[in-house]
Amino acid sequence: MEVSTELILLIGSFLFFVSMLVGKAGHRFGVPVLLLFLLVGMVFGGDGFGLDFENIQIAQAIGTICLTVILFSGGLDTKFREIKPVIQPGVVLATLGVFITAIITGVFIWWLSDRVYAGLGMGFLTAMLLASTVSSTDSASVFGILRSKGLALKNNLRPLLELESGSNDPMAYMLTVTFISIVNSGNDPNFLMVIVNIVVQLVVGSLLGYFLGKLSVGIINRIRMDNASLYPVLLLITGIFIFSITYYLKGNGYLAVYIAGLVIGNSKFAHKRTSMSFMDGFAWMSQILLFLTLGLLVNPSELIPVLIPGIIIALFMIFVARPITVYLCLIPFRRISFRDKTYISWVGLRGAVPIIFAILPLAADVPGARTVFNVVFVITIVSLLFQGTSLPIVASWLGLAEKPSNYKSLEDFDVEFSEEIKSAMTEICITEETLKHGKNLLEMPLPDNTLAVMVKRGERFFVPTGQTALQDGDRLLVISDDEEALKETYKNIGISEFSYRKND
Repeated sequence: MEVSTELILLIGSFLFFVSMLVGKAGHRFGVPVLLLFLLVGMVFGGDGFGLDFENIQIAQAIGTICLTVILFSGGLDTKFREIKPVIQPGVVLATLGVFITAIITGVFIWWLSDRVYAGLGMGFLTAMLLASTVSSTDSASVFGILRSKGLALKNNLRPLLELESGSNDPMAYMLTVTFISIVNSGNDPNFLMVIVNIVVQLVVGSLLGYFLGKLSVGIINRIRMDNASLYPVLLLITGIFIFSITYYLKGNGYLAVYIAGLVIGNSKFAHKRTSMSFMDGFAWMSQILLFLTLGLLVNPSELIPVLIPGIIIALFMIFVARPITVYLCLIPFRRISFRDKTYISWVGLRGAVPIIFAILPLAADVPGARTVFNVVFVITIVSLLFQGTSLPIVASWLGLAEKPSNYKSLEDFDVEFSEEIKSAMTEICITEETLKHGKNLLEMPLPDNTLAVMVKRGERFFVPTGQTALQDGDRLLVISDDEEALKETYKNIGISEFSYRKND
């Protein structure tokens, strides 16, 4: 049956809408929204409402584009000053850690298939291929869960986890592609050439990501476009171009686009705040599209034969492979405590990336590829359910969770400053308790270097003077360069809740 473009758009928009509603509801109960997007795809798939989607090439293309956007946005949002203290352990986990995880998990899968579940029918090379696809932590899941839950962690753990998840996909990708080639060729692999190829891809990807990121900043700042709304689009196209050109220059595009995002995000460029907000929204849309597509691709009835071995492998990775990897890789870093290592080992989230990598064997017609895909899907579900829902709880148990900020984002005043202006901007609601200190703005005990710049009263906005009489229910926009003094003043005059944004 020929499907019209209008029908595709109708179904696609409906699935997006349902996913966002389900995600909003699930967030209240601590369920990772990314898992819910995945389940929505499964519900509407071939075994659910009958929406058949079997085009592996389209799924692979969607996965590649979405992952590129997610990694680029993750790099843009990562502050270099935050990851600088953890670059060394992060890089070790992202390279050596992925390799160790693949080896340990691959050997276990081979033993499991040979001695316990012979029905899996996996030889050693196929087991190593499966292990390679799930050897990296998933950037979409880590970024999405840590940031959506607003989880504040001590000891630079959050930047370390985000750095690892954002930069470890290239190693897993190269291992996956290498084993696909070995399985399909049937020849004895030249391990020296494999190692050389991996090193070349990492080096070329790193160098191109850095220098193309620098070049992109210069181009964005020198282009003078009359339509300012084109700058966010230019930023998006820049990320996609960097990924693509790196691929054709024999580097790793995923690594390049993440590093380029780091370079660009930590530089000054025109219309930065607007462009960054656009990329955040586009990255979330990419995550929804990615998980929906992967959910549509799987048939739940095919998961039943591999359900038990998939769960066993997932639990082995959570409780054995990941902890061993983390403790071995972090031995040289004595400043990282045992509790920190324990939490890092727990945040070994699997998500969209392993499923994307599991599509590669399907596209290459590797024997047993469908079994590999289904097992990887089960591992992902278990990881998101078991680890994704418990990140705040485990952080609290280990004493690593900091008290989250009670500040809300600005609601009534859509104001932006240049990045160079270091300020704390707050939006407070005037109450009867506040007015006890005086009704005129001049009588409000604001600290030095602080300015009340605008009042919203009902639907009217106006600039106040010192003699402006404030009323219960007014919204006041306050800007200061002394953040701590401003917070202390609010506490003293009885303002317990206010919207807040730090411009740094």
